[in-house]
Amino acid sequence: MSTNSRLLDFVAAMTRLVERQGLDEAAVLAEVDSRMRELVAVDDWLPVEMTRSDPKHYQQHLLYGDPLDRFSVVSFVWGPGQGTPIHNHTVWGAIGMLRGAECGQRYRVQGSELVEDGEEATLQPGQVELVSPTIGDIHRVRNASRDSSAISIHVYGGNIGRIARHVFDASGGTRPFVSGYSNTLAPNLWNSK
Repeated sequence: MSTNSRLLDFVAAMTRLVERQGLDEAAVLAEVDSRMRELVAVDDWLPVEMTRSDPKHYQQHLLYGDPLDRFSVVSFVWGPGQGTPIHNHTVWGAIGMLRGAECGQRYRVQGSELVEDGEEATLQPGQVELVSPTIGDIHRVRNASRDSSAISIHVYGGNIGRIARHVFDASGGTRPFVSGYSNTLAPNLWNSK
């Protein structure tokens, strides 16, 4: 299988999924989880330009954006010690670990405060974590290593680079943000056929 074929197969599966009518979120997440596990089970397909870290900021590279904004596929490249603020997504999503490891701490709003929701978890290559407003959508993520980069692949139920979301402070206060993307052009998936 060519390197881009794995990503193209994943995009095709996600397109078929979002075209199906009447699926509840649990069914969507179950299929997204299964497809993401297949994608990150093998680390030979990610274009090299989507694997480069930046010394100052983690990189969010758009791999594919559905033309109707029904889903997006992104590679997150974490430099040593890099991480996110506490944030939400507002849509369903799956995070698949491709290289290295990342630590994630989930949060929930309790009353008017933001509280940790369980212990910090470490995602290893091949593992997947799901998020959504229904099952838990607020977290902070960081590269588990202070010495090397880590790469995770994300799929979201919308164009995550254009969705208005929130960053949370420790007291539960929020600030709106739109993440955008680190790259401006996605790779040509169809060039490999």
